[in-house]
Amino acid sequence: MPLRRVTRLPFIATLILAAGLGLSAQQPPQVPSAAGGQPTFRSGVTAVSTDVITRDKDGRFVADLTKDDFVVTEDDVPQVITSFALVNGGRTFNLLTPAAVEAASEGIVLPTSRRAMQDVAGRVIFIYVDDVHFEPEYTPHVRRIIQDIADNLLHDGDLVAMLSSGPSNIQTGFTYDRKLVAASATKIRGSGMTAAEIFRNLDTGQGPADVRNRAQMAFYTAYNLLADLEKVPNKRKAMLYISTGYDFDPFAEGRKSNDRIQGGRFADPTRALYEDQDNPYFRLPTATADVDLFGYMRELTLAANRANVSIFAVDPRGLAGVVDAGQYIDQSEWRTYLQKTQSTLRFMSEETGGFAVVNMNDFAGAFKRIDAETSDYYVLGYSSTNPDPLRRVRRLDVKVTRADISVAARKAYSLKAIGSPAPPPPAPATPAKKKKR
Repeated sequence: MPLRRVTRLPFIATLILAAGLGLSAQQPPQVPSAAGGQPTFRSGVTAVSTDVITRDKDGRFVADLTKDDFVVTEDDVPQVITSFALVNGGRTFNLLTPAAVEAASEGIVLPTSRRAMQDVAGRVIFIYVDDVHFEPEYTPHVRRIIQDIADNLLHDGDLVAMLSSGPSNIQTGFTYDRKLVAASATKIRGSGMTAAEIFRNLDTGQGPADVRNRAQMAFYTAYNLLADLEKVPNKRKAMLYISTGYDFDPFAEGRKSNDRIQGGRFADPTRALYEDQDNPYFRLPTATADVDLFGYMRELTLAANRANVSIFAVDPRGLAGVVDAGQYIDQSEWRTYLQKTQSTLRFMSEETGGFAVVNMNDFAGAFKRIDAETSDYYVLGYSSTNPDPLRRVRRLDVKVTRADISVAARKAYSLKAIGSPAPPPPAPATPAKKKKR
């Protein structure tokens, strides 16, 4: 059954305003809207910042580096570091501050927040609960995961918010109160489709009904969230992305009634009457399902890198094994589905400088590792001198001159595309009730 689309754009924008956070220097300036109300953006950026984690051969954070120990290149062009800060144990030490920028003569004056945002304030952590992509049976698991996050990851001074993509309707604005975040977990309710439900749904020209719509809803919400996090400057920003991952063409053999274990006897015997499998144009979009899914994920990772946000995907399935026999699915297809969905979580995490918490049950240990990676790091800033101002995706490479030190940093950032992303699919129309005579 298709889900009702929930609009959260006003809430996401309110999160940033309520936190009293200013605009980031990395955001491309917006030009006044052209005719028709479509915004356009000037290519290029005035300043770029990136978080860098350095470790020695024993895995310990190296905290005694200077600006001269780093070499930053953008598309193989050396860049001059104009700002340099060390964050150690959650405390910020500004070792090099960029030149002051003249204040704009016009703009919105935000009200003073209840708690002043000092340079030594903690991290910005956003918990994104993609409840349309984990089944109801995982609801207790996700609630425990939120409690583990509150116990093992969040500290005093961390600014935290939580948002869901579907019917859980979680809209917890930025807060320093960890107990408030933990209390919001009681509203979590998974609504992902099981394998048996996918088999019962009709196939469309784009694969199983409602699979792509759900993914587009999740990505659309996350994209707009990252666009607003782009306005948060000089903070370590992390998104905890709780989901079981994505697959646009799941259980293909089972859906075609060719499951060699169950023999297809659980599939709908009347499908041949309304699904024209012999017509190549009916199945053609499913041939590019993985390519289409890559396009969705790539736009999301580009937005995360543009906002300097690291994604840490969390799979609530934990250490996955065999599937319940009641799902009527071949075990080999289940393993293929697991590998594909876990790979999507790994891709989104690794492309943004994070890591995926998949195929493990030690969530508390994983959150302690996330805590370490978001508490000790350097922040490097520079003014881009890219020779191609129209190049959208800019490749970044950060190295250190000192030997035996490993460097972890984002690999690229991108300029914002002209215009706005396409909206999610509209909710299905509800038939009008006939009036009684």
